[in-house]
Amino acid sequence: MAGTTLPLLALILTLSYTFVSANNVAVELMAPMNFIEASCSATTYPQVCIRSLSKYATAIQESPLQLTQTALTVTLALVESTKANMLKLTDIKGLKPMEYGALKDCLDQVEDSMDRLSQSVRELEKLGQAQDEEDISWHLRNVEAWTNTAQNQVRTCAGEFSSRALDGKIKDSVQAQTSKVGHLISIALELVQLFEVKQMDH
Repeated sequence: MAGTTLPLLALILTLSYTFVSANNVAVELMAPMNFIEASCSATTYPQVCIRSLSKYATAIQESPLQLTQTALTVTLALVESTKANMLKLTDIKGLKPMEYGALKDCLDQVEDSMDRLSQSVRELEKLGQAQDEEDISWHLRNVEAWTNTAQNQVRTCAGEFSSRALDGKIKDSVQAQTSKVGHLISIALELVQLFEVKQMDH
């Protein structure tokens, strides 16, 4: 009997520890998740915002700066992925000349958008070295301007496929990808603006 009881007790202790650990993690994530959900509620696409940022709750905690940095970094990663996908589309055999031309123009816009978002990420990192509120505001205005430009460039990319003559799978793919990117850039821009307002209120 004793031989079977010890392994059973060890199993119970292990399960108890796992349950307590999981419960502690859930409690620790409650405040960051509430913060993310509250912040995302102020954006145009709150559910997309929550889905894209909730997995980084541990890193974000309740920091408006970390939230904004994460939103921009996640957006930049999606733009980089979109660029790679569009490059693959240019290699598809049987592309119409109009499709190829639109893709190339679209890629130029996506690359420029990627550059602007990279600038925004780097600029936001400089906030830790800011000397005063005026310096912070200057950095945030730069981030806002570049992120806004990135958003416009993605819209221009999507506009390259507005013609009905381009209807088809390539157009559908590009529009689906630029729509996702557009949503994330919009969210990042709104979080930048929200962060700026909070800084001004301090």
